[in-house]
Amino acid sequence: MEAALKGLKVLDFSTLLPGPFATMYLADMGADVVHIESPTRPDLIRMMPPYANGQATSHSYLNRNKQSIALDLKLSENVELIKSKISDYDIVLEQFRPGVMQRLGLGYDTLSEINPRLIYCSITGYGQSGPYKDKAGHDINYLALSGISGHSGRIDCGPPALGVQIADVAGGSLHAVIAILAAVYERARSGQGQFIDISMTDCVVSLNNMAASGVLAAGVAAAPEQSYLNGGSFYDYYQTKDARYLSIGSLEPQFTSGLAQLLELPILLEKGASFDADDRKQVKMAIQEKIIQQDLHHWLSLFENTDVCVEPVLHLDEALDSALALQRDWTVDVPLDTNSAQTERQLACPIKFSRSQNRYLHVGQKIGEGKW
Repeated sequence: MEAALKGLKVLDFSTLLPGPFATMYLADMGADVVHIESPTRPDLIRMMPPYANGQATSHSYLNRNKQSIALDLKLSENVELIKSKISDYDIVLEQFRPGVMQRLGLGYDTLSEINPRLIYCSITGYGQSGPYKDKAGHDINYLALSGISGHSGRIDCGPPALGVQIADVAGGSLHAVIAILAAVYERARSGQGQFIDISMTDCVVSLNNMAASGVLAAGVAAAPEQSYLNGGSFYDYYQTKDARYLSIGSLEPQFTSGLAQLLELPILLEKGASFDADDRKQVKMAIQEKIIQQDLHHWLSLFENTDVCVEPVLHLDEALDSALALQRDWTVDVPLDTNSAQTERQLACPIKFSRSQNRYLHVGQKIGEGKW
């Protein structure tokens, strides 16, 4: 089986997480990705611990399947080299602040004159226009400005510090992949490339979806622990006797009924679907008082063969070695290079095709190790 994106050629000028994650997905699905890196200012992701096999594990993962080419873009001969090759490429992805690629002589207007079929995607924090376009930012800032942090977390302790980069990945990386592939499809009809402006903040705002629809159409404010899905109902996490947690999402009537029977809590049937804040609070307290009486193992045994939307909160190492992870191929052993029998365990591409096959050629390369 061949990879789905075989033949698609990508020139990647990005660093850190959003751009590299996007181009890794494209590369996993078969695109040929050349990653242009500075020989004097290494990508910070290369320096972030932990390390394995002589490299930062995040770099080895995010840049797998890509060819690393070291070029100083401030040198005119390197800019001319890129221009001489750009007609062979379908996609350019860059992650500099607005205007940087133009000043280097590698902006969309310049490169599209050479290759009118070029699809050029720019990922930034705040987009190519507007008062924030030149501001620095990180994932936590984008989440704060998007409104997501404002209706997440707990009333008494504020927004949560998340363990993953939501705006970078769900906002930047995945929206970039969607937009790029949509542009490839459109180009098949029009024969023309186009410029794509991905603002991580713009895109992460869309993740508010249901909460935002209530604010915009009904004027219902969004606040922590106020809705069914953000801690305002018994849809929540509950601590066990051994300081672990259960996730309980038994909102639908059949699941609520099953949970009430298993926990022997009739209050779930009486008040589980109530819109009254006091009723909701009583239900949550009753569940927590029950769950805290036993350790996680007890609850796993009780819920093992039930279908009521109750699952344990796993530590990451537990999740990656779970039966579900094994059955669904969450991880893959990637060769250190194309000629190596030694491998590094990494997250697999989660997209599964009936005919196409994802590929894992090698982990991220050393700076300048690739061929072009």
